[in-house]
Amino acid sequence: MISSYLSGNTALHRIGAGWKLLGLFFVSMVLLPVNSPLVLGSVLIGALLLLASLGSGMVTVLRSLKPVAFVVAFILALHGFFGTLDAGVIVALRLASLLLLATLITLTTRLDDMLDALTPVLRPVALIGLSERKLALAIALAIRFTPMLIDVMRQLNEAYRSRSGRNGHVKLVAPLCLHALNAADHVAEALAARGGADGCPPEGAGREEDEVR
Repeated sequence: MISSYLSGNTALHRIGAGWKLLGLFFVSMVLLPVNSPLVLGSVLIGALLLLASLGSGMVTVLRSLKPVAFVVAFILALHGFFGTLDAGVIVALRLASLLLLATLITLTTRLDDMLDALTPVLRPVALIGLSERKLALAIALAIRFTPMLIDVMRQLNEAYRSRSGRNGHVKLVAPLCLHALNAADHVAEALAARGGADGCPPEGAGREEDEVR
């Protein structure tokens, strides 16, 4: 569902982040009760056409969607095993359509724009003492980190397979966690250098600078 930002000047890039997120929400609500393979298949074709409008970046995106293809294939196989293949086709088409549309949004939306779009939606959480800006940042970072971790997992598996001839599976969990923690440290340092998650200096930063002086 998620992928790294792909720079460009297509119509999808020019649509505001808020409108794209609202559109995804609306399409999701509309597709949930739909049980027609024809309708769901049409939506999937439409999503693929939108993906094709991105130009040369389409091939890279399709490669990054291999995990999605495996999930869809697993769902179909599971339903086929239990004799409910028709229901499996509907679920697979719905899931593939929504994940592809979500991927299109993350491909054509900058992190800052997504953060600005999510912040007003999450404003009610301030009533319980939470920071809507920090929560929006956490969601946006999760969206951006997911494709990176998937790519790291792929690279680790390829390296392990080149040495042993087998897939790593569970043995890759520990190195993947180390990569994730290392990336989190870098992000934390970058945020601190830019004034923290809320865009202002962390508490006590001014006092520490005064003490140094």
